[in-house]
Amino acid sequence: MRTHSGDRPYVCATCGQAFSQSSSLTRHMRTHTGDHPYVCTTCGMAFSHSSSLTTHMRTHTGDRPYVCTTCSQAFSQSTHLTTHMRIHSGDRPFPCTTCGMAFSRRDSLTTHMRTHTGDRPYVCTTCGMAFSTFYTLTCHMRTHTGDRPYVCTTCSQAFSQSNSLTRHMRIHSGDRPYACITCGQAFSTSSDLTRHMRTHSGDRPYDCTTCGMAFSDSGNLTTHMRTHIGNRPYPCTTCGKAFSRPSHVTRHMRTHA
Repeated sequence: MRTHSGDRPYVCATCGQAFSQSSSLTRHMRTHTGDHPYVCTTCGMAFSHSSSLTTHMRTHTGDRPYVCTTCSQAFSQSTHLTTHMRIHSGDRPFPCTTCGMAFSRRDSLTTHMRTHTGDRPYVCTTCGMAFSTFYTLTCHMRTHTGDRPYVCTTCSQAFSQSNSLTRHMRIHSGDRPYACITCGQAFSTSSDLTRHMRTHSGDRPYDCTTCGMAFSDSGNLTTHMRTHIGNRPYPCTTCGKAFSRPSHVTRHMRTHA
């Protein structure tokens, strides 16, 4: 009846929070005492709630009792199923109060908010570089460790990021999912499509800070800058003469053939 009356006779002596049931107060007290009486018999991990132990045990048993009625994907926690169902319903209950963009998950909103605040809480212990997400820090750490966990099953080439492997696999499959809406030409990566679209729009976003010449591709600007600084990173392996572009050294090599 206390759910109707609002009566909360069980009060925490530490923080004053009140509860309608003694069992709720008992569970709450563990946040103060640090008591974890529910222990996993498989790995020894301990929990303050029996329900937390039940959920944890599924990591050992593989049990996934929560099944999506739309696509049959199964989950170990009801909250995971609830989040998943938003893929089908399109529900985005977590809006950004700054720009109005909405998200299906609270943690996605938290990550997004950092684009407004500039918060970068994940710091590389090797070089001090900071990141807004733990995932980007993990990817960055591989530049220090050399770890390449994503391996192509066709040619065994390895990559540090899963999306790099996905792009690479299109070399083997021939998949070109990014199509130009103007001419229909298709590309294997979104960046290739973006560059191509500039041939239609005439957009040249990369400006030379020395002479003001503009380019549609950052690589072309890099090559152009060598005309100002005199950098010639492509040497002929026969005579040692150096060039600013690989195509120039290729053309030069024919004089030795």
